[in-house]
Amino acid sequence: MPQTVLVTGGAGFIGSHTCVELLAHGHEVVVIDDFSNSSRGAVDAVQKVAGRPVSLHEADLRDRAALDAVFGAHRIDAVIHFAAKKAVGESTRIPLEYFDINIGGTTALLRAMTDHGVKRLVFSSSCSVYGETTKVPLDENDPAAPTNPYARSKYICEQLLADACARYPDLSVVALRYFNPVGAHPSGLIGEDPLGLPNNVMPYLMQVAVGRLERLPVFGDDYPTPDGTPIRDYIHVCDLAEGHRLALEHLGDATGLRVFNLGTGVGVSVLQLVEAFGEACGQAIPFRIMPRRPGDVARLIADATRVERAWGWRTTHDLAAMCRDAWQFQKLNPHGYRGMAAPVLSSLET
Repeated sequence: MPQTVLVTGGAGFIGSHTCVELLAHGHEVVVIDDFSNSSRGAVDAVQKVAGRPVSLHEADLRDRAALDAVFGAHRIDAVIHFAAKKAVGESTRIPLEYFDINIGGTTALLRAMTDHGVKRLVFSSSCSVYGETTKVPLDENDPAAPTNPYARSKYICEQLLADACARYPDLSVVALRYFNPVGAHPSGLIGEDPLGLPNNVMPYLMQVAVGRLERLPVFGDDYPTPDGTPIRDYIHVCDLAEGHRLALEHLGDATGLRVFNLGTGVGVSVLQLVEAFGEACGQAIPFRIMPRRPGDVARLIADATRVERAWGWRTTHDLAAMCRDAWQFQKLNPHGYRGMAAPVLSSLET
C-alpha cells in the first residue's frame, strides 16, 4: 500500500536516493532537511529523476515547533530518519555537537512521532557501532563497542529506540546498520556532493579526479591488512536505498526494535578503492599517506544474512559499478548541484 513517508535528511546523499526509490514505488515523500551538509539541488534532482513532486520543509529536527508543523501539515504514515552528522574524524574534534545533533534530533523526532500517533520508523544506523574487532564478517549478534563519538551517538540512538519501544509496545522500528555507501544514481543526476571539504573517501576521490582537490589523504598504511590501509565493506547507494524501502514495507511485520546489517560482505582496502576509481575515470588518482585518523578501525565487513533471509534483499552492484556511477555524477556535475540547470519540477515548499 502506498504510504506518506517523512524522510529526515532527505536532501542528503543516501536520503535523496531513498526518496527516488520511494517515489518509484508509489509512495508520497515529505522531506525535512536543514541543508547544513546538503543542497536544495538534490531535491530538485530527485523530482527530475522520479517525475513526481516532493513536499519540502527546511527545518532543524531539534526545533519542536517546526517539527510539529510538519506533522500537522501531512498525514505521516512512517518515518525514515537519516538526518545526522556522520563523519568519524570530525566527531572526534566536535563530539558535543555530534551528541547534540544526532541524539537530540532523534529524541525530538521520537517525541513528535508519539505526539502525532506515528508508530513506524526506519532508523539510519551504522556499522561503526561494532568498533574495533578482529571478527570478519560481523553479524547483528556481535557486541557493540563504538570507538568514536559518531559511532557512540548512533549506538545511543539505538538504545533510545529500544527504550521507546519498551514504553510504547505498538511502536515498530527497524535500525539499519549499513557499511560504507558510495556510488550514485545511474542517471548521473543524483550523487554525493558534500558542502565544504569532504569527510568521506569517495567524494574526496571524485573531487580529486575532477580537479577540485589536489590529492587524496590516506589515513594510515600500517594497519594489520594486506596493504596496510583500512578495509571497508563498500555498498552502492542504490542497493542501500532499496534496503530502506524494503525496511519501510516490512515495518508491519513486527513491533519493537529490529536490527539488520546492510552490506556486500566483501572487504575493499582504501588503496584498492583508489585503484578501482582510477580505472573508472581513466586516470591515476594522486594520494598521500597520512598518520592514522583517531577513531578509525582496521576492518569492517558485513554479514547480511539476516536481512536476506527476512526480506530477500541482497546487493546487485559491484565495486566497478560503484566507481563508474560515482564518476558519472561528478563528470556531469563537476561543481556538484550548484552547477546544475533549473529543475523540471518545483518542490512544494512550506
